[in-house]
Amino acid sequence: MTVSLTSLAHGAGCGCKLGPGDLLPIVRALRVPENPDVLVGTDTADDAGVYRLTDELALVQTVDFFTPIVDDPYDFGRIAAANALSDVYAMGGRPITALNLVAFPLERLGPDVLQEILRGGLDVCTEGGATIVGGHSIDDPEPKYGLAVTGLVAPDALLTNAAGMPGDMLVLTKPLGVGAISTAWKRGACSPELLQAAVDVMVALNARAAEAARAAGAHALTDVTGFGLLGHLHSLARASGVAAEVNAAAVPAIEGVEELLVDEAAVSGGSGRNLAYADGFTRWEDRVPAWRRRLICDATTSGGLLAAVPPETADRLPGPVVGRLIGGRSGAITVV
Repeated sequence: MTVSLTSLAHGAGCGCKLGPGDLLPIVRALRVPENPDVLVGTDTADDAGVYRLTDELALVQTVDFFTPIVDDPYDFGRIAAANALSDVYAMGGRPITALNLVAFPLERLGPDVLQEILRGGLDVCTEGGATIVGGHSIDDPEPKYGLAVTGLVAPDALLTNAAGMPGDMLVLTKPLGVGAISTAWKRGACSPELLQAAVDVMVALNARAAEAARAAGAHALTDVTGFGLLGHLHSLARASGVAAEVNAAAVPAIEGVEELLVDEAAVSGGSGRNLAYADGFTRWEDRVPAWRRRLICDATTSGGLLAAVPPETADRLPGPVVGRLIGGRSGAITVV
C-alpha cells in the first residue's frame, strides 16, 4: 500500500511529545489527592500508573499515541502497539486488554489505510497477549494512533523507576537512533534498509527483556522512549535518590546511524528539546563526541528497557551495560 503518512505529520512518533522541560512543571503543579491504593502515581514520572485491587493483585494502566514515524500503515500500527505495551512490561506487569485511540483523515486517506493501521496494532497486541476490546476515534487532518493498555501485576512483583541503588549496573536492551533515522527519512536522507533496521527495533516487544530483568533481580526498570536515554535515566535516578554515570561509548546504536548523527540536521525537534533539558542535570566529559551526545538524547519510539541491576546479574539481560548508579545529587548524570 503506497501512502506517505509521515508527510502528514509535524513530528514523528514519540518525537512529537511535549518536551520534558515544558511538561513536567505543568504536571507537578497539579495536586492529585492521595489514595493509599495508588502504588505508582504521577510523582515519580514512571511509565504507568498502578492501582492495588487486593493484596495479591494490582492494575497497571497506561496510554500512548503519536503521529506516524513510518509511511507504511501496517508498520505504524505495529510500532504504536509495541510502544504502548512496553509501559506495562516496564512495570513488571502483563498486558491483558487495550483500547484503540484513533485520529484520522478518513476522507483523505480512505478506510483501507486505517484498517491496515488497526491490523498492525491488533497483530502486536495479540502477540503480547492483550485483547483489543474497543476504542475511540475522531476526524483529524493529522493521523495519530495509539492505545490505552491495562495490565496486571502482583504488588510484590512490581518494578518501578524508584528503587535503584548505588552500585547498580545500567543495562539497555535496544539500540538507539530511531529518532534520527525517522527524521532523515522524512528529509529523503535515509536508505530503505536503514529505515527497516529501525522498524525491526521498534516492533520488537519488551516482554522477554522484562522477564530477564525480573529474573536478574532488577531494583529499578523503565523504558526509553520520547525523552531519550538521559531523560528517562534522570527520572529513574531522581526517583531513586541517586546519581548516575553513563559510558557514552557503550551505548548501543543502530548500525549506520552514526553517519546521520554527525549532521546536526538529523536531530529531530524532540531530540533537540531533550538535549536542552539534559543540560540542567548532565555533565558531559569533553571527550564525548557530538554525535554520541545526540544519540544519547535521541527521541526514541518503542525503545528498549533500561534496568538497574546488581553487578553480578547484569549479564543476564539482553543488552550491554551502559553505566551505573552512584551516590550523589539526586538525578545528576555524568557522561564519560
